[in-house]
Parts: sequence; structure tokens; C-alpha cells
Amino acid sequence: MAAIEELSPAVGPVSTRPPEDEIDDDEDEDLDETLMERLWGLTEMFPDTVRTAAEVSAQCSVSLAKRFYSFSRSALWVGTTSFMILVLPYEDKNVLYMTNILLGPNTGMSGGMPGMMPPAPGKM
Repeated sequence: MAAIEELSPAVGPVSTRPPEDEIDDDEDEDLDETLMERLWGLTEMFPDTVRTAAEVSAQCSVSLAKRFYSFSRSALWVGTTSFMILVLPYEDKNVLYMTNILLGPNTGMSGGMPGMMPPAPGKM
């Protein structure tokens, strides 16, 4: 029963912490590691084959992204210029034809329609 008396609250407080002079100062120091240093330290827990496979897959992903970006730029350029060359002139002719039907054949002429009075001198 002597062991029970030593741990009971009647005996007094039991000290579990070491004295202040014995505490290491290493716990209180801030580590000056960058994120890259920490990630590099984590690589040691993986085997070389896993690290090599991750590196190859990352390089392939970057290469694939670069090729896809280059292809999409070229395809967009070809599609845009083809549309401008092939479709827009037809649309312009179609607009001119519709204008001639709605307003008459001579509306685009600078002299105006024959038989009309010339515009007033101050309104030009």
C-alpha cells in the first residue's frame, strides 16, 4: 500500500517535467527549411524506381501539355484564317445583294439616284 500513498493527492504534487535547466533548447528553435528542402527530404522514403517513374510521368505530362498548346494555337490560326478567306467574302456579297433588293440597285452610288435633287450644300 505504500505505492498507493505515494501517488495519492494527499502526498502533494508530483513533478513530471524536468527542471528548466535540463530542457533542450532544440525544441524551441524554428527550423529554417524551405518547402523544396522538405519535399526533397520526403523523397528519401520512396525507392528509386518510384522516384524515377514519377519524374518520367511529370516530364511526359509537361511535354504533352506543351504539344497540345502548340497544336491548339496552330489549329485556331488555320480555322480563323480559313473562315475569313472562305466565308466572309460570301457574306459580304450576300449583304450587298440583300441591300440592293431592299433599297434598290443604285443606293450604293455616290451620286444618288437619278431624278432626285442634289443634297443641300450645308448638309454634306
